[in-house]
Amino acid sequence: MASAAEQLAANLNFGAFSKATELKKRLWFTLGALIVYRLGTYIPLPGIDPIILQDIFKQQAGGILGMFNMFAGGALGRMTIFALNIMPYISAAIIMQLMTSISPSLSQLKKEGEQGRKKINQYTRYGTVLIAAAQAYGIAVGIEGMTGSQGSAVTDPGVFFRFTTVITLVGGTIFLMWLGEQVTARGVGNGISLIIFAGIVAELPSALAATLELGRTGAMSSGLIGLLLVGAIGVIYGIVFVERAQRRVVVQYPKRQQGNKMYGGESSHLPLKINTSGVIPLIFASSLLLMPITVIQLSAGSGPEFLTTITSFLGRGQPGYLIIFSVLIAFFAFFYTAVVFNPEETAENLKKNGGFIPGIRPGNNTSQYLDFILTRLTVVGAIYLVAVAILPELLIARLAVPFFFGGTSLLIVVSVTLDTVAQVQSHLLAHQYEGLIKKSRLKGRR
Repeated sequence: MASAAEQLAANLNFGAFSKATELKKRLWFTLGALIVYRLGTYIPLPGIDPIILQDIFKQQAGGILGMFNMFAGGALGRMTIFALNIMPYISAAIIMQLMTSISPSLSQLKKEGEQGRKKINQYTRYGTVLIAAAQAYGIAVGIEGMTGSQGSAVTDPGVFFRFTTVITLVGGTIFLMWLGEQVTARGVGNGISLIIFAGIVAELPSALAATLELGRTGAMSSGLIGLLLVGAIGVIYGIVFVERAQRRVVVQYPKRQQGNKMYGGESSHLPLKINTSGVIPLIFASSLLLMPITVIQLSAGSGPEFLTTITSFLGRGQPGYLIIFSVLIAFFAFFYTAVVFNPEETAENLKKNGGFIPGIRPGNNTSQYLDFILTRLTVVGAIYLVAVAILPELLIARLAVPFFFGGTSLLIVVSVTLDTVAQVQSHLLAHQYEGLIKKSRLKGRR
């Protein structure tokens, strides 16, 4: 079966793609949804002067605001209806996953299958609305206090402006949440990740243009620009290498006799990725860290003085920001790995199917062995994620390079691309299997 699957995967070509009508529908739906998202990033909030706002954001583009603006696909810099992007939903999902690990009632709800999953998703949506409303109000207050060289960014500040801003931003986040769920169900890939991916990729051309402009004006040397491009290619290569790397645990199945024939006795393997959690820790850490800091920075000029102190402490490249970001990434690397892979459940499934790891007794010993291997792999994976995210941050803070060359953005783009391509290949593989089954049925009827 494995050799047949490999042969089919090797034969995937344009002809197979052209016949896969279901896959084409999914791809067109995904593309249409992403186009709708990009159009929404250009619809401005009511009561904002876009020229003054653009001038203000140019002054702070290299800081945290620029980083969050990258995740929002430029929507924050233009202060559009999607300025909050999908981050409040991610924050709510993090809180809900933490609660399911702590609360016995939610943990029991999680075990109830599809019905329990629907209830947890509903609680996550409620949490998204509350978080988005709080963040939207903070942004509304912050914008009112922002002034540029040409005056205030808000034409008519007051209660009405705050109310309309909160309603519009919360509505935009809820729409993106719904759109992401639709892409996951009816399109190709994870909808939430693809929305963030689309925002980053859409800003790449302007980042490249800005970098080349720095070289043209002499603000950055040509050698440094070439070194950065080579470094970006090296980071991409390293990301692909680690994301594809696996620790294969050998699993043996004993022989058994049925009638006069012997079955089993085969050797297989259990693939454990070095970075089991994927890009999720970076997205989770960024969501928890960036949005509160963004609200604090927007409110620093008009709020209490301690907000200014916090802003300077948590600025790009500052020790406070780097330490908190690193700790959050490492925490979510371990946390999400524990969510997606349960050693006890895997050991129990192996035992039920008669499988065992050579030299390890089935049951509890197998569970401990898998947990030991997974912990060591996660340590390496967490170090890799922190290095990819933090090392470019240091270069960006020192050399004023556009954030889009940073490790976080590259990791998200590469990981989402790999996952989406893998799903496309699985759809094509399933389509070819269906074609083979239909042909065999036709031959059988003859």
